[in-house]
Amino acid sequence: VQLQASGGGEVQAGGSLRLSCVRSGFTSDYYGIGWFRQAPGTEREGVSSINVDGDKTYYEDFAKGRFTISRDNAKNAVYLQMNSLKPEDTGIYFCAAGWGLVEPTMLDHLYDYWGQGTLVTVSS
Repeated sequence: VQLQASGGGEVQAGGSLRLSCVRSGFTSDYYGIGWFRQAPGTEREGVSSINVDGDKTYYEDFAKGRFTISRDNAKNAVYLQMNSLKPEDTGIYFCAAGWGLVEPTMLDHLYDYWGQGTLVTVSS
């Protein structure tokens, strides 16, 4: 199984990026997906998550009102639309899949599979 995160890049403050997380090799869609990030010299932190059915989402405070998570099971994909980006949003963004997550969560030990990450750089 594999999670492929993509869509990162370099943008100026105030810009937008849309991250994608595509699942391959999974035999089921019954996975909740979470986005996490890690800035240089810091610990990994949660960003947003979506449950197995796609009808519940969670956002960390810094992401509320700026980021939107969504999923398209037909494409085995979860997206993170990031608007009004700030320099402090810079970091590597990872997606992770947790089987059976009927509630969105940022508890990373509940996630079974992790992608390799995509780099987001926001310049001031």
